[in-house]
Amino acid sequence: MRKEILTTAIKEMPQEFNLDELFERLVFIEEIEEARNEIKAGNKIPLEEVEKIVREWRK
Repeated sequence: MRKEILTTAIKEMPQEFNLDELFERLVFIEEIEEARNEIKAGNKIPLEEVEKIVREWRK
């Protein structure tokens, strides 16, 4: 994670927050960044496959 992302995340937090909230936000941001990198690398699942997986979960 880049320092500027951390700085922005802290600036966007309310004046008072607990560390768990900040940690959850940072983990979320990191997961989004990892997903973007996977997509850029061509490692993605077609939408049709995702829809099939979700339908199977709902059964």
